[in-house]
Amino acid sequence: MTDPNRPSVLFVCVKNGGKSQMAAGLMRKIAGNAVTVGSAGTNPGSAVNGLSAETLLEVGVDISDQTPKQLTDDLTAAADRVIVLGRDAQVQSADSTPVEYWDTDEPSERGIDGIERMRLVRDEINRRIEKLAQQLNKR
Repeated sequence: MTDPNRPSVLFVCVKNGGKSQMAAGLMRKIAGNAVTVGSAGTNPGSAVNGLSAETLLEVGVDISDQTPKQLTDDLTAAADRVIVLGRDAQVQSADSTPVEYWDTDEPSERGIDGIERMRLVRDEINRRIEKLAQQLNKR
């Protein structure tokens, strides 16, 4: 995953079907080839969440070709930074890789579901990705 000439980030959630895939897709769009991007799950599901993919298509990001991947120590160690999205996934740092937790908003706790929920999740993740991309490019 690591190219010594550019920073790398690994996005993690439990199933690697929603938030971490959204974050990876948004980072690829914002940072282009300036950042190496990966995603994985602590207990990956079988497919990318359809609503996650749909809301990303609305902003020009296609993750339909992605598949959930199992988080491994090797993936963690190969990243310059690991970002854990949500409250449920727990990640142990491999070597000295920093692990950062993003306690993302969960609109369903306020009764917001479906496509509207995913748009809110996407927009929050996008704001965080924009800041992260700026930090990584200053490296």
